Amino acid sequence: MKYKIFPKRFQLLKTFVLIFLILSFLVRASFLIWNFSETDKSLLDLLKVFVNGLFFDIGTISFFVIPYSVYLLIIPNNWIGSLLDRIATYVGFSIGILTLYFSFFAEFTFWDEFHRRFNFIAVDYLIYTYEVVQNINESYPLPLLITAMLLLVVATLYLVHKLGVFNDVFSSEILLKNKLLIAIPWVVIALFFTIFISNEDADWSVNRYNNELSKSGIYSFFAAFRNNELSFTEFYKTLSKEQTYGLITEEYARSGKVINKQKNPLYRTIEVNDTIEKILKPNVIFICIESLSAKYLGIFGHEEPITPNLDALSKKSILFSNLYATGTRTVRGMEAITLSIPPTPGRSIVKRENNTGMFTIGEVFKGKGYQRNFFYGGDGYFDNMNTFFSGNGFNIVDRGRGFLIGDDIKTTRTNIEDDEVTFENAWGVCDEDIYNIVLKVADQYYEKREPFFDFIMTTSNHKPYSYPDGRIDIPSGSSRSGAVKYTDYAIGEFIKKAQSKPWFKNTVFVIMSDHCASSAGRWELDINNYHIPAMIYNLPNTKPQEISRLCSQIDLFPTLFGYLDWEYTSNFFGKDIIKDSLEDGRAFIGNYRKLGLLNGDDVMILGDQKTANFYKWDNNTNELSKQKLSNSFLDKTISYYQTADELYTSGKLTLKSLAE
Repeated sequence: MKYKIFPKRFQLLKTFVLIFLILSFLVRASFLIWNFSETDKSLLDLLKVFVNGLFFDIGTISFFVIPYSVYLLIIPNNWIGSLLDRIATYVGFSIGILTLYFSFFAEFTFWDEFHRRFNFIAVDYLIYTYEVVQNINESYPLPLLITAMLLLVVATLYLVHKLGVFNDVFSSEILLKNKLLIAIPWVVIALFFTIFISNEDADWSVNRYNNELSKSGIYSFFAAFRNNELSFTEFYKTLSKEQTYGLITEEYARSGKVINKQKNPLYRTIEVNDTIEKILKPNVIFICIESLSAKYLGIFGHEEPITPNLDALSKKSILFSNLYATGTRTVRGMEAITLSIPPTPGRSIVKRENNTGMFTIGEVFKGKGYQRNFFYGGDGYFDNMNTFFSGNGFNIVDRGRGFLIGDDIKTTRTNIEDDEVTFENAWGVCDEDIYNIVLKVADQYYEKREPFFDFIMTTSNHKPYSYPDGRIDIPSGSSRSGAVKYTDYAIGEFIKKAQSKPWFKNTVFVIMSDHCASSAGRWELDINNYHIPAMIYNLPNTKPQEISRLCSQIDLFPTLFGYLDWEYTSNFFGKDIIKDSLEDGRAFIGNYRKLGLLNGDDVMILGDQKTANFYKWDNNTNELSKQKLSNSFLDKTISYYQTADELYTSGKLTLKSLAE
């Protein structure tokens, strides 16, 4: 038989490859048009996008081709066209086509929310299917999408059948050597991509959108599945342990007495110089607002009046107007707030192993005699929140659904009952409901004369942006603006109700977002998309003021402890920005791969291919322009992140280690 690139027996494989490449091209072209204003649009840049994209598409399709190629290799010629052959071929092709169409639709919904190809977030979504499926169902016409996919599969099978492809497949024989000539190249391509190519090789441009467009969604998904934890020493620029410990000790000795700098350069005692002042022990209620960017607040220039309560509250509070989140996800915000630590590469510590029994802000409260509680309107099984908070001493109050396993609750867990719920969506009960439960629990602690620290995680400011009707003038489920306005409304109502309580006068309210609504931007790290609101309200003996010094999410609670004149031992990277000299201030920003340090308008970004880029940030345009590398700034950046990673991986963030 004369050899052809795709003999008749392999025509179905060729058809599958062509469908994949067409769909991939449509996705890439659509995303390019979608974000055309954000991409670099020179002819050369656009050519690189599609050439690199084709390269990764070929690598991706090779993994799909191998199973069918192996099947064609092992099936004897006299079985060709048999019932077994027909069933295997039709079923395999249908599953493959369904996978392609599912990926096609899923990429659009994922890009709509994150403006990225599939990453570790998509991997996590496989675990928490209830919340994700419900969210998609409430945000998109899911029945219509499923129907469309199934109809496309049926239409594709019909078209392929009409073109005679199945007849060719079931009526032709092929020599073994020709089977090998077709199968072996695909195996070689798959091995080449497995061994030598990483998803980060698509990052050829300083423009993040160009890099994302150059990737293949399915390949990116499996790359994230393989690499959701990154070794700092293997993937990033490093210094010797002596260098990093020396720099960190020098930095943090200014804010306290380091106890044993050889063992832990961070662990120190925080002392109060003025012992005449009475130590304050108010209740503390912390509201962690889901996905609230600073840009949505009127005090930061938003023209639409959707945050009247927060705007008014900020004028009665200590407002941190130049504070930045460390990451782009809720669990990253929780990590920063509770552990007061810069982001570690890969997954948040909240979702990693060995994340219990740690030194958290809860331990400082515990040392002062406080009860600690974590409130969440959904099931805290999601994102490992219950295990993390319970394992670090917090009682849990959540909307447990009762059928999920995996929570390892070491403290008390209280379920939000049906009669306590007036509205809920995929992510949990509405903010009003969770605040009412917080009020009820606070009343109980007041009766027992026990001080309390509450960590509240809200859910309403999240897609599908749904909330109770009749609360605000924007229809439920219509827009992010509506969700923001309802979030603001619920906080306003909560504060009003709290003001009527006997415990209000002795209660401090801390309000801060977990991360911004979107991290998407054209730069490696889009700095404006880390700017979040933060304020401390009802703090005794303190006048309202605006703190404009650059600071980080990790600094908020050490600063609160400073206002309260608390003496304590600290293992925090965060500082009291009022009492500690931070010069121009500094903020840590990152995602699961990029780790950045912002100081003034200087930005150092560490990449996971041992890269370091130094930029000048224009606050007005949000643009980053490269500048000559500063070795001292680079060393400082490395020392923060390397030490944070080393302390976690070596167990030095745990209470057990600090007690030794």
